[in-house]
Amino acid sequence: MKKRLSKALQAAGVASRRASEELIFDGRCRVNGEVVLKHQTMVDPQRDRILVDRKQIKKEERKVYFLLNKPAGYLCSNTRISKRTRLVIDIFAHMPYRLFTVGRLDRETKGLLLITNDGEIANRVIHPSFNISKEYVAKTEEEITDEHLKILSAGTLVENSFVKPVSVSKVRRGTVKIVVKEGKKHEVRLLLQAAALTVKELCRVRIGPLTLSSLEEGDYRPLTESEIDFFL
Repeated sequence: MKKRLSKALQAAGVASRRASEELIFDGRCRVNGEVVLKHQTMVDPQRDRILVDRKQIKKEERKVYFLLNKPAGYLCSNTRISKRTRLVIDIFAHMPYRLFTVGRLDRETKGLLLITNDGEIANRVIHPSFNISKEYVAKTEEEITDEHLKILSAGTLVENSFVKPVSVSKVRRGTVKIVVKEGKKHEVRLLLQAAALTVKELCRVRIGPLTLSSLEEGDYRPLTESEIDFFL
């Protein structure tokens, strides 16, 4: 896939975007043997021979995207706390990519999680400005009442900011559905805590148009082209 030369240099770890532009302006970059002076020049990092100071840049890693039904007990981190720590990326250890989770679900929260090596799409999923909603289903010890729904809908303080869910609805006696867009740490658990509800199980069932569907716990699948296009 073609992209601007400056972005290709940044993606290959040569320099920041602005520093990459300076390298190009200074005539230090060649594409297929020709000196290039415009940072807008479109290149294919997988096919074109790109040199900086006569040294070939590393090929950019192919971008991959997976939808995982995360089991409880797995940590959304690339850092192992102890030998017993189970990381989400362990599920993908057989793959030759430097993967990371898009956002985080806490250790005991199950459900839909995106795994990728594409920082751009990760930012679009996580950042509130892109308006991507996330839907959770919580099972509680208590029966969900109208008062609980009222308190949940009113919102609470999370990370020194007041947040309100997009919507809250009772599913059955001890099950409630909560849709949020902020994506702050432990946001849904803190909303439930503010309503004095004891969580038995918490599961994320949707991110934007993506749903768990029939995906079994611990299983994953690649995103389709149309699903990737939605986020890009």
